[in-house]
Amino acid sequence: MRAQSSLLLAVAFALGLIGPASAGASEPPGLWTGPMHGEIPATLAGAKVVDAAAVAELKDGGAVLIDVAEFPAKPAGVSSNLPWMPTHMSIPGAVWFAGGGFGDGRPAYQQAFSARVGELTGGDKDRAVVAFCHPGCWGSWNAGKRLVMLGYRKVYWFPGGVEAWEDKYAAAPVKPDRGWEEIRR
Repeated sequence: MRAQSSLLLAVAFALGLIGPASAGASEPPGLWTGPMHGEIPATLAGAKVVDAAAVAELKDGGAVLIDVAEFPAKPAGVSSNLPWMPTHMSIPGAVWFAGGGFGDGRPAYQQAFSARVGELTGGDKDRAVVAFCHPGCWGSWNAGKRLVMLGYRKVYWFPGGVEAWEDKYAAAPVKPDRGWEEIRR
């Protein structure tokens, strides 16, 4: 799986679909609503940027890990009669809010995100929460920004995402979080 993820990212990078994290990208004042993959900021005001080792410590300390990677699209040529149930690898114990990092500003979307995070943290705004997805993806930045805007005081942004985790630790398959899926509809 790691090899497949790396190959897909290398192809996407070569095609210019994504770019590396860079200090050149500025933080927008609100949520990012442009293309989800590309150059991202190196910072997130109100959150701490962390690496895989820090995420491992936070995980062991009971942090809520929120993976906001998009749900993979059904490949062209796969019959619409066949079910599409791809495997998504993530940090063990993470909750997968499939597509939860879009810059959707609609009140219903904001409320759904707030409600589900509130359930996962028990409403504790001092509970550590880590937002991540894939390198060069604005989704995790948006999720971290949304957590800061909701008043969470221990927000951690892991821009290296699942791929940086897999460089040091084992990933595990996860399914989309039912609570997120039900609330956001």
